This record gives sequence, structure tokens and C-alpha cells, in this order.
Amino acid sequence: MHERSSVAELAGTLRREVDRYSPGEKLPSSRALVERHRVSPVTVSRALAQLAVEGLVVTRPGAGVFRADRRGAAPEQGDTSWQEVALSAEAAADQVQRSVDASGVLATLSVPPPGVIEMSGGYLPSHLRPEKALSAALARAGRRPGAWERPPLEGVEELRGWFAREIGGPGGDVTAADVLVTAGGQSAITTALRALAPPGAAVLVESPTYPGLIAAARASGLRPVPVPVDTDGVRPGLLEGAFRASGARVFLCQPLFQNPTGAVLAAERRAAVLEAARQAGAFVVEDDFARLLAHEDAGPLPPTLRAHDPDGRVVHLCSLTKAASPSLRVGALAARGPVLERLRAVQTVDSFFVPRPLQEAALELVGSPAWPRHLRTVAAKLRERREAALTALAREVPALRVTYAPRGAYHLWLRLPDGTDE
Repeated sequence: MHERSSVAELAGTLRREVDRYSPGEKLPSSRALVERHRVSPVTVSRALAQLAVEGLVVTRPGAGVFRADRRGAAPEQGDTSWQEVALSAEAAADQVQRSVDASGVLATLSVPPPGVIEMSGGYLPSHLRPEKALSAALARAGRRPGAWERPPLEGVEELRGWFAREIGGPGGDVTAADVLVTAGGQSAITTALRALAPPGAAVLVESPTYPGLIAAARASGLRPVPVPVDTDGVRPGLLEGAFRASGARVFLCQPLFQNPTGAVLAAERRAAVLEAARQAGAFVVEDDFARLLAHEDAGPLPPTLRAHDPDGRVVHLCSLTKAASPSLRVGALAARGPVLERLRAVQTVDSFFVPRPLQEAALELVGSPAWPRHLRTVAAKLRERREAALTALAREVPALRVTYAPRGAYHLWLRLPDGTDE
């Protein structure tokens, strides 16, 4: 059973039991609750903390937990129906209506019921996360001199240097001065969209693509224009046509283990993609989200598009979140030229900066011997899971055809038989 589901169940039980006590009466000790409900001390502590947040109990260090005084009558519920009118007001005739639809993102972030295996999310399961290494890194980070000071707006220099080496590769020309630390990949996407395209503009996206990308574009008042992808990545001829037809100046792509097809942009297409962007005077936003999720049998990975871009056309983004933990929301944008200042300005206005303790913890993690060991473990386990999924699909639903089995990330893209009622 997941720890979070155990906490929720115990909190529900204690919530019902609190009514048996008078205001100010002491509840059983934590030890008694551990024995009675057969849960861990951590579960008891978190459940009691939840009840304290709800105002049902009061914790007094050294004395115990007591039922809180009775709360006053519930405040009168007002009429919020007016908000529907205000939120649905039409934009001016020359503006694009914003559409803030998080349904595609929420589907991947919702917590599954107890006993249900989550197969739609994009994060490692808890037993594959480096949680011991993360805890140790966070503890060390908190003791670093200046850990709670305000960081540079661009990010802690040492962490920017690490990202620069990861992005540029051996002998690469990416430096710390080219990097902006972000609050994970989704934040980096939103920052890039707002920095590169004015409201109402078209942006080119791969089809199919990650739902969160489309949601971020529409929430910024942009018009996503799809460009088809096959097993070799985006099709350059169609990309050129989309640039001409839409007037777009931004193309967002995932050249390595694309979400959801798993495609890797073929070597012969890479130069054509950059040339299409050059002809259109456009930026290419390279979402390199899966480089740390290569499977054990992936072989040498292709370089980034950024590696073949001397003119600053490619804005590169990456993140530690997918390979480490959903809560380690630390990523990076790498760019060259005036666009880097625009990216920094947008992020500063939106959120100031990424909290320094989180940056310091990320730096401690990637600098520890546990990090390369963790990546090797993940590479082996993802390969095992890919093969298990392919074997099960072939055995249980042979009518479903897997056109491409990627050797990185966590997607299998299936074609349903013709006539299927979806």
C-alpha cells in the first residue's frame, strides 16, 4: 500500500474518532495509535498533522495531542455564479481567446486509488526513485553556507555549470552563462512560449505531442499548429509547409524519445529541421526531457540539436524531475544571444527565481556517487519494463500493433484496429 493512501485512511479514521472526545481532552499517544492501527510512526505523525491543519486537534510538544475547541458556526456560503459570466467574457475582436484547460495535465498528475497501478503518468514509481540519495542531498544542502540566501536570478552558478556540461557534452561550447535554472520542464516550456511568441501567434508543435505543451500554449493565448511525426521524428517537408502557411516563428519539438511516440529524430532530418527554421526566421525549442531516461540497450545517443546550432536558433530545455522525483522541480533553459535575457526577464516577472535550497539539493544529488548508480539502475529497469510490456501486449491483445519500440523514456504508442470504438 502506498504511504500516502495509508495516511489518508488513518486520517479518516481519526477524524471520525475525534468526536468522541471533549474539547481539550487528550487523544491516545502516538505509540498507542501505532499499535492499535498497525501503521508506522511516520504514518501516525502525518495523519495527526493533517488533522491539525484542519483545526480538529492541537499538538502541544511534550504534552501530546488534544481535541481542539469547538469551532464556530460555518460561514455563510455566498453566491459565486457571477464568476461564470466574468470568466467567460469574450476577448476583443483582434485578440485570441485564452483557453486554460488543464484536463490533459491533470490526467497524468491525479493520484490513483489504492491498489491501482498508474500507467499514464510520466514519473518513476517510488521504488525506482533515489529517495535515500535525495534525502541525504537535501540534508547536506541545508547546511551549505548561504543555502537560505537569495540565489542569483539565473540560478546557482555551480548548478548552471553542471547543466551546461550536460547539454553541451564533451568539448561542448555551452557555458554557465548560457543557462537559466527553471522550476522543472513544464515551467521552462511556459517561459519559452511567453518569451518567444506574442499572444495570438501560431506555434508549431509535433503531432501527436505532450498534452501539457498544448495546454501551456493555449493558456498563453497562442495557436498550436500540428506537424505530423513518424517513427523518424518530425517530417521536414511538412514542417517547411507549416512555417509558410502559419507564419509561425516557433517550433517546439522533442527530438529524442518523443512523447508519446518514442521517436528519435533521424540523423538525415536534423539539418533539414534547422534549415526550415532558418528559412522561416524561427526559433526551435528543443525539449530534451528524456536524455536521462535512455534504456540499457539504447546505445550512443545522438547529440542535441543545440550542438549543431552556432546562431542561437535553438532554445534547449531539460529537467532533473523525470529521472529523480516529481518534487525535484529543477530544470534548465540554454540559449545564446538576446533571447536569453528575454527568457530570464519572463521567469523573473513570473516567479522571481527557483528556491535556492532546492537548487543546492539538486547540485548535491548530481554530484554524489549515488547519481550515476541511480541512472544505471533506471536504464536497466526501464529496459525490463519495456520488454515485459511488449511481451504482455503480444500475448494478451495481439490485434494491437506496436509500430515502434523506443529504447528510451516510457512510452509505447499503439495503433488501434480500424473501426475501433475509442
